[in-house]
Amino acid sequence: MKKLSVIVVSYNVQYFLELALQSVQKALAGIPSEIFVVDNNSTDNSVDMVASRFPEVVLIANKKNVGFSTANNQAIRRATGQYVLLLNPDTVVQEDTFLKCLRFMDANPEAGGLGVKMIDGTGTFLPESKRGLPTPLVAFSKIAGISRLFPKSRVFGRYHLGFLSAEEVHEVEVLSGAFMLMRHETLDKVGLLDESFFMYGEDVDLSYRIILGGYKNYYFPDTTIIHYKGESTHKGSLNYVLVFYRAMAIFYKKHFSGSNAVLFSKLILIAIYARAGFSVLTMSLKKLFGLKSHKRDRHKLPGKRKVLVAGEEQEFSRATSILQLAGLTKVQIKRASPSSLQHNCVRSTVEQHQADEIIFCGKDMPFADIMHAMESLKGTGVACSILPAASEFVIGSYSKIDRGYYYAPSTSPVKNVLTAVF
Repeated sequence: MKKLSVIVVSYNVQYFLELALQSVQKALAGIPSEIFVVDNNSTDNSVDMVASRFPEVVLIANKKNVGFSTANNQAIRRATGQYVLLLNPDTVVQEDTFLKCLRFMDANPEAGGLGVKMIDGTGTFLPESKRGLPTPLVAFSKIAGISRLFPKSRVFGRYHLGFLSAEEVHEVEVLSGAFMLMRHETLDKVGLLDESFFMYGEDVDLSYRIILGGYKNYYFPDTTIIHYKGESTHKGSLNYVLVFYRAMAIFYKKHFSGSNAVLFSKLILIAIYARAGFSVLTMSLKKLFGLKSHKRDRHKLPGKRKVLVAGEEQEFSRATSILQLAGLTKVQIKRASPSSLQHNCVRSTVEQHQADEIIFCGKDMPFADIMHAMESLKGTGVACSILPAASEFVIGSYSKIDRGYYYAPSTSPVKNVLTAVF
């Protein structure tokens, strides 16, 4: 038996997937393991890329998009690991992420599932790293926006458990499907992902069934991963609210019944109408007063900008070539030695070069050091990108509200991509 089975479900995210698999391979060093990639009929070059670049990966190429739950279950049924990890393709793990997580699980036999600290492409902590059960009040507070107003409230802030420290281990109710580590024996007992959930809620359902099965779920912040969160661009839309409602309706119908289920539906519908009404009112007022939203535009990088490459001379030359071949001809490119970014000198180095963007070279810097640097730069407005070792692209994110991007030869200067997993 393997110690760990890593399962990645992908859909049209070739570059993000390649970076994720590189980080996974590094983190699996010395661990008896296997990697599954289940592709949901991507139209990019994902399948060929995995087959050629990662021949040791077990590749399942679906001929249609079967959804997140079904695709994961395909691999889980073939997995032989003592532990099973569900991992999004738009993630990057640290070199010791798996060792630390497995050590914790081995030392805590009551743990059925484990989630980790996640940051987005700007180094900002993602609150969905730890979540509570979406009871009627919790779900209503989330959709109505009350939880955003009172994030640390023990009453209204339970969706993201904002009252719990992000730097301490906690027992939690819900794990994120972006990184969901579970015992294989737990899955044998509680069952696999419910395939009636296609787009959202399957992690909530499985997390709850793990608890009902007599196990505990833990939030484990002793390691950090990047989750680029491409779908976050849609989080404020009414469509997202409707998707959230449908998923929670399935969840509540499955696990609760009677008057509570009726109350849940009424509360959520009220929240949906309130959100929709607020959106319409906001747009009307902006139109009335001639206001335009520049929320997204202000996060875009200017075509003429200063780029700092954190790497040795060879990777600096390679990064420069990729940017030029991608059409970024107006940027000023300078190099910083990885050693200059150590000992909390990241901000001062970036400020010294007045950089708008920093590209970390994966060949010259461990992913753990890259993430530490990204966290140091959060809130500065400096875009953080990664040049993976032996790959011909640069990947990154403007902000937590934007989709991820990549630079690659023969593409437009900036290529936005949807980093959803199904």
